[in-house]
Parts: sequence; structure tokens; C-alpha cells
Amino acid sequence: MTKTESNMRCGGLSLAIHGFARATLDIDILIQPESLEKAYKIGAEKGFDIRGLDISFKERAVEIRRVSKIDDNGEVLSLDLLLVTPQVQDVWETREKIDFLGNWLSVVSLAGLIKMKRLAGRPQDLADIARLENEES
Repeated sequence: MTKTESNMRCGGLSLAIHGFARATLDIDILIQPESLEKAYKIGAEKGFDIRGLDISFKERAVEIRRVSKIDDNGEVLSLDLLLVTPQVQDVWETREKIDFLGNWLSVVSLAGLIKMKRLAGRPQDLADIARLENEES
């Protein structure tokens, strides 16, 4: 993805930025719905051209559009495009800009990351929340 105001990193990369690196199998990017087609195009330019099924949960609070690619080792790498919905608009509005290797990145705030992980509610997300909240206090 390019350096724009229309996307923000969330998920595993954001965990690392907030001090908790762990292995992750996908790339999560929060985007405005009107940026979806542009995100698909940029993703395809980077090899993410295998579209998955649309994912929706928590009464449509979380909307994910997944595209994947197969890397040089034959492994599948997924790009999850999380759409900004009314339920996560505050996460979008509280994003932070950081300097990462000389490039400005928009990333989810710590509070936003915890909210997104709480919405996902998977065991790994709950473990991540415990680590983040423990560090925060």
C-alpha cells in the first residue's frame, strides 16, 4: 500500500509497533470503504490477486475483504482489508502517524488496537489484549 491517509496498519504489525512482536500470517489494513477498489488495484500490483470470500461478523461491525498471494516459497500470504464501519470509526479517527524507516505510516492507536482485537475475540486476540493491557498499566 502507499503512504496515504486512506489506509492504516492494524493487527500484527501494530502489535510490533506497540512493543509486542509475534509471528503473523497476514497483513491487516484498515481502509475507508471508498478506497476498496484502489486497495485491490495496489494489492494486485504486489501480487495479491487471489480474492477470498467477504467476511463479516459482530453484526457487521467488522467487514473484511481478503486478497492473497502465493510467495516464492509456496506459502499463502493474505492481505486483509478491514473496512471502516460506524462501530470502528473511532479507531480510524484516533490513528497515529509514526516514522518507520524514513516513511510515515498510519497505525492504529493502542486503544484502537485493543478495541479491534476485542471485536475479533479469537483466543490469540484475547491473549494479545492481556499483554497490551498489562504493559499499559
